[in-house]
Amino acid sequence: MLFTSVMAAMVMQVLDTTIANVALPHMEASLSATQETISWVLTSYVLASAVALPLGGWLVDRFGIRVVFTLSVVAFTAASILCGLAQNLGQMVAFRVIQGMGGAFLSPFAQTVMLNSSTAEERPKMMALFTQGVMLGPIAGPLLGGYITESYSWRWVFFINVPIGITAGCVLWWLLPRQPAIRRPIDLTGWLLVALALASFQLMLDRGPSQDWFGSAEVVSYGVIWACSGWMAIVHLVTAERPLFPGRMFADANFVASLIFMFLIGCVMMAVLALLPGLLQGIYGYPAVDAGWLLAPRGIGLLVTITLLGRWITKMDPRIALAIGMGLSGWSLWLMSGWSPDMPMGPIFITGLIQGVGISFTIMPINLIAFATLPPEMRTDAAGLNNLMRSIGASIGIAVCTFMLARNIQVNHAEMGARITRMSVPFDLDRITAFGGVSEAGMRVVDGMVNKQAAMIGYLNDFYMMGLLCWASIPVLFFVKAGNAPPAGAPQMAAADH
Repeated sequence: MLFTSVMAAMVMQVLDTTIANVALPHMEASLSATQETISWVLTSYVLASAVALPLGGWLVDRFGIRVVFTLSVVAFTAASILCGLAQNLGQMVAFRVIQGMGGAFLSPFAQTVMLNSSTAEERPKMMALFTQGVMLGPIAGPLLGGYITESYSWRWVFFINVPIGITAGCVLWWLLPRQPAIRRPIDLTGWLLVALALASFQLMLDRGPSQDWFGSAEVVSYGVIWACSGWMAIVHLVTAERPLFPGRMFADANFVASLIFMFLIGCVMMAVLALLPGLLQGIYGYPAVDAGWLLAPRGIGLLVTITLLGRWITKMDPRIALAIGMGLSGWSLWLMSGWSPDMPMGPIFITGLIQGVGISFTIMPINLIAFATLPPEMRTDAAGLNNLMRSIGASIGIAVCTFMLARNIQVNHAEMGARITRMSVPFDLDRITAFGGVSEAGMRVVDGMVNKQAAMIGYLNDFYMMGLLCWASIPVLFFVKAGNAPPAGAPQMAAADH
């Protein structure tokens, strides 16, 4: 029952992300947002999670994982209700911030409970089972999101969390063990500096496209605050006697390498999930239900691969597994960069399946590498930092890809519009001008065709860039060492863990 409740809490958090992606185009009209500002629904959640995550280790020591885990589920569930009731973009962003702070701890705490409740020999199998349960989110999320949005309302994509959250919260409070409080001092200065750096950086990315970037005093101020607070945070974390994150974690090359790959996975995969609903519904014209079906192959490919090859993957050299995963992910994005506006469902399904298989070769090796040589007392901090890096990557990836998409649409529209001649228009301009309003309607049709082509090129450029990023990350594997001996005081890990 504990295993099921932990999985339910984690699936609820992942489910919410994938469901919200499918519903974004419908939220845009209902909340009076634009294509650029609607992405704040995703980035505000990710930013709030990133700001709250560093406190996870201290909160567990101070209040116990039973109290903090349960309260996180309660906060996430309550915020889901508020998101479903939001009337404008401002309210939605505020409630998503609360939801992000509650959901920040669900993944690292779930991971900690699973690690602490298993032996070294059971750990690879337990992580495989845990990954399979978590993958229900990417599979069911797009399908549920499409069906609920099309049949009822996008607001129900948030209300669906309520029964799951209530049930999981009650079971967690009942079954999680009590633990004595540890009077561990908190590095409040370090946390405030990290939070300020993350918040100012995200605001700079979000506000830059609409405010002419560094031509605006507002964006310049965000950039200055980010640079100063970021530098101060680095200096403080290096020199403080009791820093926010234990310095011993960063002496482990494998753990540092896992942070880099977590950042890249968050940057690429979350950005893809944020872009695809707009592409499928806006360019290809699929309804929300069909868009959900076309997003599901990613989760299906991951789940099938973990189920059939999970034990084999854990026994592979992690560097080979990660190289295969990043190579397949890059290949799927390269294939996506060759899509056309008039294309059947087949290539969309196949690339999603390849991408899911690629992700399956990255998640398990990264987790096993990250925790293979760390002492048990650092697991909560390490899990929190891993999820923090994924959240930062997701936030940056979504913001950068959204900006590049909007910019490419403008540039491509201007370039293609300038090349339209009287001969390229699908009607006789001399004759149609005699019909007054019909002429204006005809030109709107032409402008719509140009907009569609410009947007398509923008999406393809984003996919191409992310594919190159996946391939460029493979050399980082040279810094990963397989088979390190566990440090003194750490439990001996099975060979499959290395």
